[in-house]
Amino acid sequence: MHASNTAVRVLATLLVLVPFAATAEETPAKAWSGTGELGLAMAHGNSRTENLNAKLELAHENDRWNNSFNLSALRAKGEVSGDFDGDGLDERRMEVSANRFVAGGTSALRLDPRNHVSGTMRYERDDFAAYQYQSTVSLGYGHRILDSERTSLLAEFGPGYRRAREADTGVVQSSLIGRGLLDLRHQLTDNSKLYNTLLVETGKENTFAQNDLGVAVAMNAKFALKAGLQARHNTHVDEAEGVRHTDTLTTVNLVYSFL
Repeated sequence: MHASNTAVRVLATLLVLVPFAATAEETPAKAWSGTGELGLAMAHGNSRTENLNAKLELAHENDRWNNSFNLSALRAKGEVSGDFDGDGLDERRMEVSANRFVAGGTSALRLDPRNHVSGTMRYERDDFAAYQYQSTVSLGYGHRILDSERTSLLAEFGPGYRRAREADTGVVQSSLIGRGLLDLRHQLTDNSKLYNTLLVETGKENTFAQNDLGVAVAMNAKFALKAGLQARHNTHVDEAEGVRHTDTLTTVNLVYSFL
């Protein structure tokens, strides 16, 4: 336990110092860039459903540092029938069926055009998953495996620390983890692009993996349509309570790009 607490303090200190080191650099900074995504679906009539998913990604860089931040949210409601008050009569009401929030950030120091070291933080809260929340901090080494005009492939790996609360028991887990990331971007045509990001966080209690696959088609310089498929997997779940290892999410979002 003492070793784990020491590791947490070291990682947290390094991650806090990264942005201040970046600010201290005297190299000229490039403009902020980012994208916002929004998907909404509502059905009323014989059945009622309401679904909303949103994402925000921001990036800022200078000659040495690259800082990025991301937020995402998912909320869904569906109509269910049942005898909720015990009077023997079926009723209909809307119930929340998905409620998830994720926030993360990375600061990376370039060693050369293809290599960097980074500090990363990620937090997620999910009311319908095996874990009520998972929070991680990590350090990593990154290498750009491919870097052509049409294709880029980035790999990162390194140690980290995770704290998570089991949804069924309320038990809080704390452990050292290994983190790996593969990020692929490929320009399919002049106005379409393929994205695929694989994240793996593995530790003694659980291995969490998430893969995001998407294709974006630009309508103009600012707007695009993006179809995405996300798969999330936890190795440690309470199968006796009907909790599944894998969750998937399919989206079609409007994307807005801004500086």
